Amino acid sequence: MTGKLTTHILDISIGKPANGVLVELVRVCPNKKIEIIRSAYTNEDGRLNHPLLEGDSMKKGIYELHFYIGDYYRNRGASTEDPSFLDCVPVRFGISEQYSHYHVPLLISPGGYSTYRGS
Repeated sequence: MTGKLTTHILDISIGKPANGVLVELVRVCPNKKIEIIRSAYTNEDGRLNHPLLEGDSMKKGIYELHFYIGDYYRNRGASTEDPSFLDCVPVRFGISEQYSHYHVPLLISPGGYSTYRGS
């Protein structure tokens, strides 16, 4: 069995997937510095076209997903504060089982967000 890391974003303010959101995956190194591993944009379904990590790249450790939702709302022409209340939403999590599927969904609105470990 091969492990993988996936995500998706739902915009609960409109009840639809969030298309065109930049997502960065970073590894938090033991010295607390971060290393950018990959970045991609969500598709029409609010998902990435490929897993962020898969196979041999799935390693135990501490990671962060950076979701650039401020840009998403500005690009949609949504009325938000200046500056936006939420701009880049970081979600820090650990991978302890490199052969498991880790799914980190994000539910967003201009004034808040929620996440959980999905399946």
